Amino acid sequence: MIRLGVIGYGQRMQCLIGGSSGMGGSMKVAMPDLKVCAILDPDVAGVKTRLPEEDREAKFYTDFDEMMRVERLDALAIGTRCHQHTLYAIKASKLDLPLFLEKPVSINMEQAIELEYAFENSKSQVVVSFPLRFTSILQKARRCIEERAVGVPQHIMAHNYVSYGMVYFEQEYRNYQITQGLFVQKATHDLDYMMSLMGSPITRVAAMATRGHVFGGTKASGLSCSKCGETETCRESPYRRKLSQIPTYDDHLCPFSVDCGSPRTGMNEDSSSCVVEFATGAHGVYTQIFYARKDAGRRGATVSGYEGTLSFDWYKEQLRLMPHFEVGGGTFNFPAGTNHFGGDLTLALHFKDVIAGKAAPITSLANGLRSIYTCLAAKKSSEEGAFVDVRQVGAVPSRAR
Repeated sequence: MIRLGVIGYGQRMQCLIGGSSGMGGSMKVAMPDLKVCAILDPDVAGVKTRLPEEDREAKFYTDFDEMMRVERLDALAIGTRCHQHTLYAIKASKLDLPLFLEKPVSINMEQAIELEYAFENSKSQVVVSFPLRFTSILQKARRCIEERAVGVPQHIMAHNYVSYGMVYFEQEYRNYQITQGLFVQKATHDLDYMMSLMGSPITRVAAMATRGHVFGGTKASGLSCSKCGETETCRESPYRRKLSQIPTYDDHLCPFSVDCGSPRTGMNEDSSSCVVEFATGAHGVYTQIFYARKDAGRRGATVSGYEGTLSFDWYKEQLRLMPHFEVGGGTFNFPAGTNHFGGDLTLALHFKDVIAGKAAPITSLANGLRSIYTCLAAKKSSEEGAFVDVRQVGAVPSRAR
């Protein structure tokens, strides 16, 4: 049996581990002998309703140190709200247990630096939740690039037209103090896979963001659709969304509320983009849009070199390879995958191997830090209107020295 402790059993951990629906999450499928034995989460009643039957004997704690004194765990998973990822990861760094850490690993530079220092001498093997790295499409793209199908990669153009982007304005994700914007919250996935494909860290960023043009506004604090008299005319009401065949909740918080913040006080972006420079001298661009709907949703990239061009889209489940000088090329189709395009299951299988000591983390803490340092540079650039150098992992002398 694999004894797992969970810090923060919210929607993400429920989806990843398994929930009360009776359907096992990716971790339960990958590790049938996995048992959640200890949970630290303030919403005890809510968590109990979501736990699968085999985990309902898990003991709940309010204190991390007490939990670790009492329990004998094989691994930990941290799925708290984003602003607490660093806090609990630093505590876990002293335990040398295999650790599954949700992204973003930090939400500001102070947290990220403290996190890097905390793991300098830790033996804990950290798997950061970057499931896009583990999707079949991205693995195929990486193999093509490693086999020099495009030659030396010189440019990447990546995009994410988020068809469910309204969640960042009508759920708790809109709390800017916790998310610190969608470069930090969302782009952390994409900038990570971009660096993986290009085989190089990003060293410099120039970014722009549009805030408050689509979402946010002057509607009352705490307003929800069920309390609003505009449900028949508002395009974001459940009634109007159903008429437009847009997936929706029966009730949700108003995305035009003052609770979304403002460009002056801080709020999530309607859209944001950045130009990035890699250590190799190559460069690329990335754009994310949060007001796309239905079939407008797409996510993928185009990588080009002198020898060829490769492009893929997770929504289309397709990768195309186009040689520049050879006859032919090819289109590769992939089966539909659930939960991050199938990446969650492969990520869970990888975590299983890390727990067993059979593998070193592919998406390690260094990858998580590299991503958040890049995201923070993009955020700063969008605020200041200037190129920003990206802090590099290990570039600053050890605190111990």
